[in-house]
Amino acid sequence: MEAYDTHFTEGPAKVATSGGSAIPPEELERLTQDIVGALKTVYDPEIPADIYELGLIYKVDIDDDRNVAVEMTLTAPGCPVAGEMPDWVQNAIRAVHGINEVTVNLVFDPPWTQDRMSDEARIALDMY
Repeated sequence: MEAYDTHFTEGPAKVATSGGSAIPPEELERLTQDIVGALKTVYDPEIPADIYELGLIYKVDIDDDRNVAVEMTLTAPGCPVAGEMPDWVQNAIRAVHGINEVTVNLVFDPPWTQDRMSDEARIALDMY
């Protein structure tokens, strides 16, 4: 089963295809935009920037069956919403039309740093 990989390295998500997906390109583009839009609705309650712009999303894979696997991190391992945030991400992506199953895995390697934040997040947090 081929997977469409959306890898997020420095800053907010940069979309890159690994090629070979059975999903038509226009649908893949729509799904990608809708998933990013869904991720932008999820906020850490203590930080006035969404998790996408904060750079907390490391990887999003969409397989040919339109199942989504997400690797994400937190700003700190002891984050008070660590137990809840993966569910928030899962619920946000599940609301995207055409998506089937959603799996969210928390990872802490590499650790999150402020370098992963977008300019939008830096402005919102007064960290430019």
